[in-house]
Amino acid sequence: MRVVVTDHTFPDLDIEQGILQKAGATLVPAQTKDVEALQKAVVGADAVITQFAPVNAQVIAAMDKARAIVRYGIGFDNVDIDAARAKNIPVCNIPDYCIDEVADHTLAFILALTRQVVTHTNKVHAGTWGLATPLSGLQALCRMTVGVVGFGRIGRAVVRRLIAFGGKVLVHDPVVPASSITEAGAICADLPTLLAQSDCVTLHCPSLPQTKNLINSQSLASMKDGALLINLARGDLADPTALVHALDSGKLAGVALDVFNPEPIPAGHPILNRPNVILAPHIASASVAAVTRLRQSAAHLAVAALQGKPLGSVVNGVKT
Repeated sequence: MRVVVTDHTFPDLDIEQGILQKAGATLVPAQTKDVEALQKAVVGADAVITQFAPVNAQVIAAMDKARAIVRYGIGFDNVDIDAARAKNIPVCNIPDYCIDEVADHTLAFILALTRQVVTHTNKVHAGTWGLATPLSGLQALCRMTVGVVGFGRIGRAVVRRLIAFGGKVLVHDPVVPASSITEAGAICADLPTLLAQSDCVTLHCPSLPQTKNLINSQSLASMKDGALLINLARGDLADPTALVHALDSGKLAGVALDVFNPEPIPAGHPILNRPNVILAPHIASASVAAVTRLRQSAAHLAVAALQGKPLGSVVNGVKT
């Protein structure tokens, strides 16, 4: 039995190798994002594990034996789930491996913007002392309204943290009952209300056709002047051109992004080198514990598929 790993950012695959060997399977690293190379790599694979490689319809068409496609991570937008469904191949994600890490990172980003942490750090390092921004740039969360878009595992963890600061928390998630949101201490709101009333908006929804460019010129125009935007979910939730224009106009007073469209951010992009923009290279989920759990979970899902066992976290509706 062969398990192909299309690509990975880990220093090695020893964790996966150990789990797969015990199950009598061979791990085959492809380490490519080239579609043609991927098509060749997946031929004869009994299961496929992928991180960022484009597992599109052409690659899935080349899968002649695959019993599952497993995505390293929560999001699965690099996998054509419809093409996999058409071939009756279940696609699995790892939905619960980095909840605390991303929630903590979200609060770190919000506090960094509201307390102007980075701008003051840079000023002191440059040898000057005093306020680096107008006093109006320093805010307290207890007097703010924060809008949380998405109330899944990470959104819920973010809300729990925000509630502790004593401010007002609005939540929008069209697939979650309003009672679940109010029980968490937040206020259920439709998206236009959330955008119009929030001093800070943080995104925790998946990348889907209906959420791509959710933050665009129109939605930004409906937000408060001087609002803050946080995105640790997926880069394509926010139109980068609209973000730049909103920063230039002052509509947005600050932005903190762990994700972007495209990634990596191209050299010279106008989002770069702005004192009111905090950027990270898609690392909010990272910790030793989280990455270990991610890799173990992916390998165990592949083994379950090889053994014909029921699979958890199937995202494309294929029954196992």
